[in-house]
Amino acid sequence: MKALPNEIVLRPRFQLNLKGPAQPFLQLFQEADEPPFIVKISDHHVFIKFNRAETHFWSPQLQIEIVDQEDGNSTIYGLFGPNPTLWTFFMFVHFGVATLFIIFGIWAYSNKALGKEIGLQMGLMALMVVTWIVLYVFGRIGRKKGKPQMHQLHEFMLRHIQVQS
Repeated sequence: MKALPNEIVLRPRFQLNLKGPAQPFLQLFQEADEPPFIVKISDHHVFIKFNRAETHFWSPQLQIEIVDQEDGNSTIYGLFGPNPTLWTFFMFVHFGVATLFIIFGIWAYSNKALGKEIGLQMGLMALMVVTWIVLYVFGRIGRKKGKPQMHQLHEFMLRHIQVQS
C-alpha cells in the first residue's frame, strides 16, 4: 500500500497490484462472510462495511474496484469513506455554505456599488468561511474516530487477497 501524505484528505485512496486476473479475487470476496463485516459485490466493485451492531456515526466503508490489466494481472483501486448518506449530507451542507457565501458576496458588491455599508455582508461571508472550516474540522475528527475501523477494513481486505496472491 502506498503511504498517504498528510494532506487535506477526508477520503483516503490506495492502489495495489495483484498477480492474476480479477475474477478469482472477486470470487474470494463473494465467499467472505465473516462478522462484523458485510461484503457486497457489483460487477468489479466490492463494498465492505461493518454490520449494524458495529457501526457508529463515523464508521467508514471500503469500496474497492478490481480491474484486469493487459499483462494478465489485476489492480485494486481502494477508497475509504463514510456512509454514502452521511457523505451526501456533508457535501450538501458544503454546497449550501458555498452558495450562501456567493449570495452574500453579490449582496456586498451591490451595496458597495450603491454606496451603502457592507459590514453586515462581509461579516456573513466571514461566518461562511468559519462554518466551512468547522465542517472540515468535523470531517477530520470523524475520520480520526473511524481510523481503527478503517484499519480493520484494510486488514480484512488484505487477508482475503493474500489467500490468492
